[in-house]
Amino acid sequence: MNGLHHVHCHGAVDTPDLPPAFAESDTGVVGASGVSPVCSSPSAPTAEPDVEMDVHTVSSENLPWLCIVWDDPVNLMSYVTYVFQTVLGYSRKRANELMMQVHTEGKAVVSSGEKDKVEGDVKKLHVAGLWATMQQAG
Repeated sequence: MNGLHHVHCHGAVDTPDLPPAFAESDTGVVGASGVSPVCSSPSAPTAEPDVEMDVHTVSSENLPWLCIVWDDPVNLMSYVTYVFQTVLGYSRKRANELMMQVHTEGKAVVSSGEKDKVEGDVKKLHVAGLWATMQQAG
């Protein structure tokens, strides 16, 4: 093997006749370029990092619910803005932006969150005369 002997992957290095350009490090043999030679033994164990990952599974159980208001031919734009302010608590500016989205795009997501909260928002908007539905994100 070109004058190099077996390199053990756990730090033990057999280096009886290394060329002077190579030096031993705590993780194995390091060449003059600063790069460790590749362990070519098929029986050599592979090093696996000890990394703990926090993985959240995306499922329908943990996706938020969305309250969607749809455009309708009945309610005036000023009334829709008023409802967004009084029922959902939006500022006049934000309520107007959402109303314009409903008007120009046909719908807008006006609230999101837990299923119970969004169900309540939909009911309040129905009482106010707006066409609102709910669906789960995703």
